[in-house]
Formats: sequence, structure tokens, C-alpha cells
Amino acid sequence: MKVFSAEQLYNADKVTIEKQGITSEALMERAGKQIFQWLHKHLNGAPVPIRIFAGIGNNGGDGLVIGRLLIEHGYDVVVYVVNCSDKRSDNFLLNYNKIKNVTKNWPILMKSEADFPKINDDDFIVDAIFGIGLNRCPGGWVKKLILHLNQSKAFKLAVDIPSGLYPNLPIEDKNAVLKADHTITFQTPKLAFFLPETAAYVSNFDVLEIGLDIQFLQSVEPLAQLIAKPQAQLFYKQRNKFDHKGTFGHVLIVAGSYGKLGAAVLSTKAAFKAGAGMVTTFIPKCGYNILQTTVPEAMVITDKEEEFISDIAFDFKPSAIAIGMGIGKNTATVEALKKVFQNKDTPFVIDADALNIISENKTLLKLLPKNSVLTPHPGELKRLIGTWENDYHKLEKAKKFSEKYKVVLIIKGAYTVIVYGSKLYINTTGNPGMGTAGSGDALSGIIAGLLSQGYDALLAAVFGVYLHGKAGDIAGAHLGIDAVMAGDIINNVSEAYLELFKIDEPEKSITNTTK
Repeated sequence: MKVFSAEQLYNADKVTIEKQGITSEALMERAGKQIFQWLHKHLNGAPVPIRIFAGIGNNGGDGLVIGRLLIEHGYDVVVYVVNCSDKRSDNFLLNYNKIKNVTKNWPILMKSEADFPKINDDDFIVDAIFGIGLNRCPGGWVKKLILHLNQSKAFKLAVDIPSGLYPNLPIEDKNAVLKADHTITFQTPKLAFFLPETAAYVSNFDVLEIGLDIQFLQSVEPLAQLIAKPQAQLFYKQRNKFDHKGTFGHVLIVAGSYGKLGAAVLSTKAAFKAGAGMVTTFIPKCGYNILQTTVPEAMVITDKEEEFISDIAFDFKPSAIAIGMGIGKNTATVEALKKVFQNKDTPFVIDADALNIISENKTLLKLLPKNSVLTPHPGELKRLIGTWENDYHKLEKAKKFSEKYKVVLIIKGAYTVIVYGSKLYINTTGNPGMGTAGSGDALSGIIAGLLSQGYDALLAAVFGVYLHGKAGDIAGAHLGIDAVMAGDIINNVSEAYLELFKIDEPEKSITNTTK
């Protein structure tokens, strides 16, 4: 699924209207009907008081369509028109006249704070005040109305996007954005739904197909591409009957220092679980017995130093190298990193202390092998690309960094974003339980395991992040997300692979969404 800008979606509306020979009012009716059907399915005729707050633009027109259909089906509905301007869209006016024909209680016009209704805890609020066309931050009494709704305990459903939230721009005033309990969005989710500073206002969301022209949407370069199960199924490389361990590559893991050998163990196991044919782990001498005991499948090479890595030497050609997990920042380790980067034709995964070393020695950026996959956590990312003003600024800086150094950059988070030049890929798997020590080591091992099997850098990063998140979801479902450890993620990579080709069960009905 693609993520589009507001402008692209407006153009999609225009093309759809022209190609399908319909009016903009008919398209609005289609969209409003889709949300009504979603509500009717989930409320199932429940006698819950529904309070619709409709603006005077097209998002408000959607709200009026929803209100009219709910009234026609016997729901307890009151519609409040947020009369915040002298300008009204044509489709709003058309639907304003329509709704007056189905109810004795005409929509209530709100012109000031004095018109704010009392909101009860058991009310069901439908937010249709502002949509993706919002071009300035709400202020005055409208901002106070949003605050009034946010302070209530009533369930709040946003139509297309929570009012006051821009689809692909940063928030100007956090107090002027409705905080929805659920969002029903049209055709495609918006970029704001996936970024830390804005996603909290969206909460959960569903996407409803409204029949926009598919050919047009396929022809447009999106802001981002969502990665879910259908995409992951396409990434998977089928194994052949006569393949062998040599076919699936030989990963070199360079990891660990005194007290941090667990990073080497986790990344080594993860590389095997991802499907690498062979894994050799390069560690300080102090970790030899640990690695040979905990991962008997791995081969082990030790440094001449007892407690840290000083000279990375190996006598084979790796299919992929993952480096940095727990290696520390000893002066000799810095020199060893410079030396290993000379393997320009080997795919790299660069993580943790290797990234910190690079951040402190910017000349190393020029030595980065092209198409390396960098996997920083937020602190490491900031040290690497510098500070940012907001999430959108962060993405722009990440794009420039990726383009300049020709690398794949992974921005970890609730929705991990993979950056490759100007392109963004947003992962949809994972859960808060994965915020645990060693989870990043597991991810680096998984990506290295995929690289060793011949996946290119971008595909290994995108598919690896998906598998990592899915394994975490499976672990969380079995153990509870509070109890998930990095080892649990690794142990469930096999289940994540199996899930790729399981037939999904039909969607189950959601219980009444009212309080």
C-alpha cells in the first residue's frame, strides 16, 4: 500500500471524477456511505448517542452524509456544524440541505464557545471538522472546541484524519489537534499516521477503499510504501531442492567485548535463523568458550586481544559482514574498523558501536562501502545525521544522508522506516515489547543472514525489518509483550517465515467501540 500526499489525493479525486463520469458529490456520498457501513457493522444498532461535529468544507460534507445515513437507520444522532468561516464548500451545502430532509432536529450551528454542548462519557463522537485540506492551524473558539472534545472521555472517531492534524506536515500547536480513539481514513493512510510526534493523535486506524482511480494511483510516486504481509510474501526467495549451505552464504559477525559478548551470541543466532548457510563470529579471546557453547553451529575466530577487538583478520570471503554490536570504542577497534571497510565488494550491516565510532570519526563516512545497511537506534541516528526539528525534518536529513553516502538507513521506531535515497519504506510489524536490550543485535543478524543469501541491500533491510517485527509480534502473542526478550524474537523468526504463507482468517467482528 502506498502513502500519498494531500495534493496527490486531491488529484486522484479529480481524475476519478473525470474517468468514472461521476460528480464530486457522488464521490462524497460513496465515501460517507463507506464510513456509515463501518459504523453500522460495529455499532450494530446500539442505542448510543452519536454526536457528529462537522466543519463547513468537504470533510464536514462527509460528516453530514454519515449523519444522514445513521439517522435513516434509526440511530440517535445530533449533528453540530462548526461554523468557523463564511466560506462553505458546494458539497457541504448540498449535504446540509439533504440532512435537513431526514430529521426534525436540524444541524445545530456553532458560532462560539457558548454553543459547546455537554459531552457525556457514553457519547460517541464523530470528528468531521477538518480533513486533509487544512491549510492553517485551528485557533480561537475552534481550538477551544477541540480541547473541549479532547477533555471528554467519550469515544472519538475521526473521519479521514483527526481535525487539526496535517497529513504530511508537522504539528504547529499540539492543543489544536483532536486526539482520536480511532481513525477511518479514505483509500490510503497518511504519512502522519506513522511518525512518533503525530501518530499518537490517530491511535488505531482502518483504511476504507472509496474507488479512487487505481491506474492514476499506481502511476504516482508516493511519499512512502507500506510493508505488510502481501509485500513480504513477494520478497521471499524460494529455496531449491539441491541448494546447500554454500548456496546460502557465509556471514561474518564482528561483535562483542568484555561484558558484551551477548551481542555476538544474539546476532550470530539471528543470522542462522534468517537462513544463512554458515556463520563465523569474530570476537575477543574472552568470548571463545561462550560462543562455542551457546552457538555450536557457528565457527569462531578470536582476536589476539583478550577483552576487545583490535585486528579483524579472517581467511575466507564473507557473503556479508555485520559489525559493531557490543564492540566498544577502543582506539585499536577504530583502526580495525577502518581496515575491514576495505572489503568494498562485501555487503555490510553496520550497527551500534561501529556507528558511534563513525559519528566520532567523520572521515570514516568516506570509507563506507556503498549499499551498506546502517541500523542506528534514535540516539545513534542523532549522532550520525545531527539533530532535527521534527519528524519530517528527521526524514529529510535521513534522505540526504542516504543519498550522499549511498547507504540504506534504518530509522527504528514503532513504525520502523527504511530510507534509501529519496524513497521511504514503512514497516507495519512489531510492538512495544521489542524495546528491549539485544533486539537491535537480533535485527542486524537477520539482515546479514538475508544479505548472505543474495538479497540486495534494500530488500534485505526491508524484509529483515518485517521478519524481525513479525517474530516480535508472535513472541508477544505467546508471552505477553512485557515479557519479550531478544532471544524470544530470534526463536520466533522461524514462525515469522511460516506466517508468510498461512491463509489469514476472515476478519472478526470488533466488539462495540463505545465506552
